[in-house]
Amino acid sequence: MKFSFSTISKAAPVLALLAAAVAVPAAHAADFDDYARVVSVTPQVEQVNVPRQECRTEYETSQRNYPRQQQAERSNGGAIIGGLAGGLLGSQVGGGNGRIAAAAVGAVTGAIVGDRVENNGNNGNNYNNQPVYESRPVRQCRNIDSWETRTNGYAVTYEYHNRTYTSVMPYDPGSRLRIHVSLTPRP
Repeated sequence: MKFSFSTISKAAPVLALLAAAVAVPAAHAADFDDYARVVSVTPQVEQVNVPRQECRTEYETSQRNYPRQQQAERSNGGAIIGGLAGGLLGSQVGGGNGRIAAAAVGAVTGAIVGDRVENNGNNGNNYNNQPVYESRPVRQCRNIDSWETRTNGYAVTYEYHNRTYTSVMPYDPGSRLRIHVSLTPRP
C-alpha cells in the first residue's frame, strides 16, 4: 500500500480527534455519581420581621355652636300695611262704638300678622342657639411587627464509605443523597 503525503495530511486531523477521544475517558474514569446515606437533616431557620399595617375607622363626634349673628334689621312696612288692612276690615264689622273697637282690634292684629310675614319670624335667635352635633369618620393606622420563621437551607449530615460529611443544601434530600465522586491521585 502506498501512502502519499496528501493522504496522510488529510487523515491527520481525524487521527488526532480519535486519539483525544480515547484519552479523555481514561483521564476522567475516576469521576462518577453514587449515593450516600443521610444521617440527619436540620433545617436552618431565621426570624424575619414582615411589618404590616393595621387600620380601623372610628367616629369622632364634635359639637358646633352657631355664633350669634347680629339681629337683622327689622322692617316696619309689614306692620304698617297689616295695621291698615286690619283696621279697614275691622271697621266693616259692627256699628257705632263697636265699629271703632273692631277697627282698633283689626289694626293691632293686622300689624302683628304683617310684621311676622314681612320679617319671616326672624327674631335674631339663630336656631334658638342650640348646639349641633356632627359625627365624622377618622381612620387610624399603626404598624405591627409580624415575625415569620423562614427556612433558608438544610444542614445535611451524610455518611459515605464510613466517613461522615456535612453540607448545607437548599432542600431536604430524604434518606439518600446523590453525590458526585471525583478521585484524583496525590502527587
